[in-house]
Amino acid sequence: MARRQSASRSHQTRSPAGREAAPAGKGSGTGELRIIGGDWRSRKLHFPDAGGVRPTPARTRETLFNWLAFHLAGSDCLDLFAGSGALGLEALSRGAGQTTLVDHTPALARALRDNLRLLKSDNGEVVCSDVESYLAQRNRPSFDIVFMDPPFRQGWLEKLFPLLEKQAWIKPGGWVYVEHESELPTPSVPVSWQLHRQKSAGQVTYSLFRVVSGPE
Repeated sequence: MARRQSASRSHQTRSPAGREAAPAGKGSGTGELRIIGGDWRSRKLHFPDAGGVRPTPARTRETLFNWLAFHLAGSDCLDLFAGSGALGLEALSRGAGQTTLVDHTPALARALRDNLRLLKSDNGEVVCSDVESYLAQRNRPSFDIVFMDPPFRQGWLEKLFPLLEKQAWIKPGGWVYVEHESELPTPSVPVSWQLHRQKSAGQVTYSLFRVVSGPE
């Protein structure tokens, strides 16, 4: 699938405040992800250093999955801008039934598939696609939980919120997790989304929304 060059560059430019500086893996040009909870707790995984992608910090992940503790078991999750897979793989480790990980960078998509094989998991699906193309037309059931940790200062959330709402990607009663720059206000969300929890850490604000109904 042809991809816009600007999207390719922007996806690989992650805010340093929103990513922990992962230690280098044994091979040159690799990063390291440590799963912090669940069945794969303390497992270390490697991924290519594709333009500076880093896992969502461990402390932030712990807070997020504490928020979702009673809603994760058996859930169907979508991890957009999956990168290292920190959110999607952590969800699987903690009992999610299925996770779809979407990333347009071929090297990262390959690493995600390799890590799922390493973990002996059949519950993860990796889609190598830009997120706008993926969300433009829904051809599968809605998700219970959506994770969005996009590149900063590119206006991604403002573009993607309407797509998620229009195509009914999230089940009523489902959850949406987003990260954005702390210096900016939280983007406007669809009227059916209610803010459940929000915290800031340094230059990053992270929020969890509950989808209380489907689109009109």
